[in-house]
Order: sequence, then structure tokens, then C-alpha cells
Amino acid sequence: MRRSLSRLWRSTFGLAAIVSAVLALATLAIGGIAYQVTHEALEEQLDHRTATETRALLAEPGADRLAALAAAIRRREAVAEIDHLGYILINAHGRRIAGSLDAAAPTGLGYEEFLHHADGRIAQSLTTAVPGGGRLVVAADRGALGQTDRNLLILFAVAFGAMLLLGAGGAWTVGAITASRLNRIDRAALAIIGGDLQRRMPVDGSGSEFDRVSTTLNRMLDRIGALMDNLRQVSSDVAHDLRTPLTRLSHRLDEALATGDGAARDDAITAAAAQAEELLEIFAALLRISEVEAMGVRRHFRRVALGDAIGDLLDTYRPDVEASGHLLVDSVDRAVTLVGDRRLLLQLASNLLDNALRHTPPGTTISVALTTDDDGVILTVADDGPGVGADDAGRLFQRFSRTERSRSSDGHGLGLALVQAIATAHHGAARLRDGRGFAVEVRLSTPR
Repeated sequence: MRRSLSRLWRSTFGLAAIVSAVLALATLAIGGIAYQVTHEALEEQLDHRTATETRALLAEPGADRLAALAAAIRRREAVAEIDHLGYILINAHGRRIAGSLDAAAPTGLGYEEFLHHADGRIAQSLTTAVPGGGRLVVAADRGALGQTDRNLLILFAVAFGAMLLLGAGGAWTVGAITASRLNRIDRAALAIIGGDLQRRMPVDGSGSEFDRVSTTLNRMLDRIGALMDNLRQVSSDVAHDLRTPLTRLSHRLDEALATGDGAARDDAITAAAAQAEELLEIFAALLRISEVEAMGVRRHFRRVALGDAIGDLLDTYRPDVEASGHLLVDSVDRAVTLVGDRRLLLQLASNLLDNALRHTPPGTTISVALTTDDDGVILTVADDGPGVGADDAGRLFQRFSRTERSRSSDGHGLGLALVQAIATAHHGAARLRDGRGFAVEVRLSTPR
């Protein structure tokens, strides 16, 4: 039973009910404070009336103070209780000499909050000493005050009941709507767990918190789906593209085992070792791409003077570029900075430069530009070489993707895949730019 109640209070209905109860209690507290303040204000008004009336009576002219007061009281009582005031005038011997108030005169001086009439009514009085002896009692009827108190209590009781009803209705409505939305998300999640990987969280376009959560979850599912597709593609690519080098490695080892000539066997083993080293390089590149795509590298991001780093890299590459018969054109803004991983960013630029050097003939101009705009940093590496066909352009950033022209050159088709992974890790993307030759534009940004 206790566990069921605990589960209920932690549910959406329970939370809404708690909020409703808090609002109802707040209404009760505010009503109590308002009642007390109003009640005290009305009592102060009665005290003010009795004090004002007492001062007016004591100001009546006449040498015989008791006679003057008695005459003034009779005149006031003759106008039929216009202010619901009552009077008692007592002489020095304690005998009533004026006033028709049907109540026992207070024995002390000052204010009396509850002066009881003989007929059960209650008044609020002020007793004052009369110069020359005697006491003057002026009382104001509390009937209007009592009626006001009752009206306030009824009003607050109705408001409290209405708040309870509205709170209960609101709790049920909010709970039902929230439960409905959460049930839809739960059903979608169960469908995904059951194998429907194309299922997504429901979005109704309202822009509510549920929509924002669903949108975020859908982006996460899209990312997971892309990684799963990537994993399947990698598995297929590894099986396809590594078959040939593994076969060659096996043949080399078979040759080494079959040959009786020591020199020939040593050559076969050396060739097999080189082939194994090439395979290790491929696996190292694949692991590096996977590591970057996991986004764990973002934990080590720091502010990088990217312009200076790219400029220094170009200075390092320039002798090799010129020795190969290429021309390197530098258009790097040295003031550019970016939050990221300096080593990865330099790896990205190196891959693009190596790609341009490897796949273009001597005499080709290689241009490197680093600029900024409102969206972030733009790194462009372009050349005026032969470029690639439209059929090859769409898949160049995939693992092991190579054009027919480049299959005779060194490489494994992993360089541009690593470029895309590094760009994505830096909240950007790499794309081929249209135009003559071959140009890769990499956009990088720092999240706000």
C-alpha cells in the first residue's frame, strides 16, 4: 500500500495533485490573512467612532457636566439610532442618569471589545471618566462587523472549494495530457527496441517541451542510425577492400614457405612484412576515424590559433610541393582562432594537401585559403588538376572510396573520410565545391 501511494505521488497525476493542493493551501492562507486584516480594520473603525463620539459629548458646553452630557445623550437618542450607537452615563455614586443602552456598564475605563446587550447583541464600547465624577460609556453595535465576518468566511470557503475543484480538475487534465504524450513516446521507444529502427518519437509541431524533447531524441536516433549504417558500411568495406592485400600477404608467406633459396625466402618475408605494415596502417586509420566519430575528442577542445598553425604547416609543406613541380598559393588569415583539437585540425589540413599532391600532375596549382564568416571558419584546399567525375563526387567522403583514376596511386581511400569525421567533430562539415579542378571546402564552427 505504501509503495502504491509512493508511486502515485511520483506520477504525473501525483505531481499535479501536489501543485493543486499547494495552490489551495495558499488560497486558504491568503484568505485567512485577508480576513484578519479586514476584521481588524473594521474593529478600528468602531473604536474610532466611539472615540469621536466621546470627544464630541465631552465637548458639550455647560457648568454642570453631568447635566450637559445627559441632555446631549437624550438629544442623540431621540434621532432613532442613526449611527447604531448606545450610551450610558453614570454619576459619581454609580447610578445611571442617562442612556438607554440595555447593558451593564463596564467597571473599568478604556475600550471593551465585547459588551453584551440584554437581548444578546454585542457592542464595542469606550468608557471615559467624566470631569467632576462619573463615567460615560459610548458603545457601537458589532452587528455589521459580524455580518461582514460571516460574508468574508463564506466568500473564502467558496473560493477555497472552487480552488480545490479547479485544482483537482487541472491535475487530472494535466496528468491525462502528460500521460498521453509520454505513452506515445514510450510506445515509440518500445517499437524501436523491438527492431523498428525507422520509428521516431511523435512530434505535433506545437513547439512544446514534449516536442523539443522528441526532436532531440529523434536527432539522437538519426545519429545512432547513421553510425549503425556507417558500421555496416565499414564492415562491408573492410571485407571487400582488405581481401586483396590479405590475399597478397598469404601468397607472399606461401612463397616464403615453398622456396628453398635463402635469399628468395628473405625477399618474400620482407615483402610480406611490408604488406602487413600496410594492413596495420589501414586498421590504424579506421580506428582513428572511429575514435573521432565517437566525439570523445571534444572533451579536449581548447582555443587554437588556427591561422598560425595552418600557416606553419604550409611553410613545412612548401619545399615538397615545389620539389614535386606543384605551385602552392597561400591565402591564410593568420588571425583566425577556433575552439578545437589542434592536432586533429592539422591532420585535416595535411590530408587535404596530401590528397592534392598525390592525385594531381606536376604543374598544378594548389590553393589554400582560411577565412571566417558569421557561421564560423572556412578552410578551402583547391587545385586546378583534372578533378573527379560526377559519379565519384558523391561518395568520396566514404571509407575506402577511390576514383578509378586514383586506384593506381598510393592510398586506401580513408583520407577524406577522416577529414569529414574531424569536421563533424568540430560542428562542421566538408563538401566538394563546384568548379574547375578539385576543391574541398571545410566549414568549422564553435557552438554558442
